Formats: sequence, C-alpha cells, structure tokens
Amino acid sequence: MGNDRQPLLLLHGALGAASQFDGLAGELAAHFDLHTLNLPGHGGEPIPQEPFSIPGFAGAVGSWLSARGLEGIDVFGYSMGGYVALHMARHAPGSVGRIFTLATKFAWDAQTSARETAMLDPVKIEAKVPAFAEQLRARHAPGDWKDVLAKTSEMMTNLGERNELTGDDLRQVGTEVMVGVGDRDQMVTIEETLAAYRALPAARLIVLPGTPHPLERVSPQRLGREIVGFFMS
Repeated sequence: MGNDRQPLLLLHGALGAASQFDGLAGELAAHFDLHTLNLPGHGGEPIPQEPFSIPGFAGAVGSWLSARGLEGIDVFGYSMGGYVALHMARHAPGSVGRIFTLATKFAWDAQTSARETAMLDPVKIEAKVPAFAEQLRARHAPGDWKDVLAKTSEMMTNLGERNELTGDDLRQVGTEVMVGVGDRDQMVTIEETLAAYRALPAARLIVLPGTPHPLERVSPQRLGREIVGFFMS
C-alpha cells in the first residue's frame, strides 16, 4: 500500500542535527510522510574539507532530494535550515515547495556575525555551559564538535561580509512561505523577521508567544499545530 501522506522535509539549524526533531516528528507523523537529513559535518556526517556555507548546504540538500525523487518537497526549516530552504527556493526554483521557517536569522552584517561567533568559543562553552558542550559532543559524534563550531563560526563571519539572502533575493522567492519567530528569541528579532515577511511575495507571518530561540524550548504541540495548519490548508 502506498503512502498517501504528503511529504515534508524537516531541516535543522546550525550546530544542529536531525535528531532534534524527534519530539516534533511525533506531532507530525500522522499528517506527513516525514524526511530528515543531517547537513554535511552535522549529526555525525563527515566534516568536509571545504568551508561551511549556505550555498554548499543548499547544494547538498538538493542532491539528497534529487537522489530520492523528492524535488519540490515542502520544507520546515528551523533557524539556518529555513535560510537554506529559502536560498534553494531563490536559486533553484522547483527544488523545494512551500516553506515554513522558524527562528531564521535574516539580518547579517559584520557586527552581528562578531556577536554570534563570540558565543562559539569551545573553551568558554565547556567552562560555562558544560551540559551544552556534552550535548554537542554527543550530537555530532563521531565527528569533533569543536570542528563544527569552528566551521560554523567561519560561515557566520562570511555571512557578515556577504548576506546570502538580501531583500532583493527574498523578493525573487516564488513559493509560499510562513515566516515564524518566537517573541522571546534573543538571536532573531521580530523586526528582521517582519522585514523578511514584507519582502517575500507570498508570505504569512507568525509570532509564537513565550518562545525562545532553542528548538528544545519550543512547544512541539503548538509548533506542530501551526505546521499542519499551514501545509494542509
């Protein structure tokens, strides 16, 4: 018997992995044919020699979808995952379908990247938040989580020099997009999310109450309802 549920890709963020979607997947499995993958260097995938980059990640996702005949799939992208999905929609139209982003950072400049990379010091993480260090170690094993941090820091520095999704880019995205942000997000502002929503030709906007940036602190029940409502409407 075939699977008549519509396919949906869950795309993780920077420093993340597909395993982070376990809770959310429980809310969505009855409605969608779910797909997840680990981006290069994440979740135990080999760390590439080349730098992490949004175009590189977008190309890897595109190849993964093509190999499975999933071109045009709808995407829920958390944080950087949403940025990658929108980059695909902009530069490879038809590679993905509708997109729901949550906690995606759109405003990148030198000051922003400096602030974000300052928080990616493995020595400080081990000293101040050892539980997070252990979480990263387990999430990216057998790869070295410190290498993932270093490559992510380099990518963020490059984004500060060249934002891969300008307002002009967003205006060229032809697919329908739900742009989401939590009202307690300390990394992504409501203002930059609103600006992206206004630039996108076919967008909706949602602000989740009482919601910070980390995916583990987002209510899977609430988020699941919003995802179902968007993609199944």
